[in-house]
Amino acid sequence: MIDGILNVYKEQDYTSFDVVAKLRGILKQKKIGHTGTLDPMAEGVLLVCLGKATKLVDLLTEGDKCYRATMKLGYETDTEDVTGETTAEGDAAVLAQLTQADVKRAILSFIGKYDQIPPMYSAIKKDGKKLYEYARAGIEVKREPRPVEIYAIQDITKEADDTYSFDVYCSKGTYIRSLCRDIGRKLSCLAVLSGLHRKEVHGFSVTDALTLQEIEVRQADGTLQDAILPVDALLKQYPAYEITEQAENYLRNGNKLSPRFFKDMGERRDTRIRVYHAGKFVALYDYKEEEQIYKPFKMFL
Repeated sequence: MIDGILNVYKEQDYTSFDVVAKLRGILKQKKIGHTGTLDPMAEGVLLVCLGKATKLVDLLTEGDKCYRATMKLGYETDTEDVTGETTAEGDAAVLAQLTQADVKRAILSFIGKYDQIPPMYSAIKKDGKKLYEYARAGIEVKREPRPVEIYAIQDITKEADDTYSFDVYCSKGTYIRSLCRDIGRKLSCLAVLSGLHRKEVHGFSVTDALTLQEIEVRQADGTLQDAILPVDALLKQYPAYEITEQAENYLRNGNKLSPRFFKDMGERRDTRIRVYHAGKFVALYDYKEEEQIYKPFKMFL
């Protein structure tokens, strides 16, 4: 079984689940999970966890992301992108009078923190059901605004009179479809997302991502392992400690570990640490101040 993280280029018209299903066939293993859903119309970076790395899926979905978004002015749809049914038409007179400066000013006004109402077509749960389940049944439910943050918006480009593209650097949980909706409403002409390209996640760039076809070729010729990062590659924010020989059995049994069982720890007590045995990454441990001991958070033995 392969353990590690793979930077996959998700192509248009594939769901994130499609990518996982195809990888299971290519790699001949079941233990595979993705780290953040991309809509079928979207393309770009999809980090995929293999084997033991699947234990990191919940951690890796929390990362910041960068997208190249394309926004079309003039109407709204039920999905908030061009794949949906039109629900409202914008004011043609307002749209005709908009200048490039007006649009750029409205786009940039969303930099910072704001409360975003998520789209009906999303996997967020309400009363035990996903919002898209309500939407498919023709039911619109009230959604509570969720705090998101837009760190930066760059390279705003006018593609056509009614179409603009821009780079968005944002926090987890940000819906770019809803951002376009909100920009359109601010401009009083409405808008939808017409294209989405995820450029970066956790420092993984789209320039290094492999398509499913490329992965299949590299698996066949034996070079795929070169593209798979080790399980701990995205955990460098946590300090690393090697355990002593006396701690080996405690570790293998998933026991709590006293700070004395870590080499060169000294007096420092980090909240979360990477744990290594014989140079191999084996666990994440969290420090419990009240007990003055480290407790296992995730084991990778």
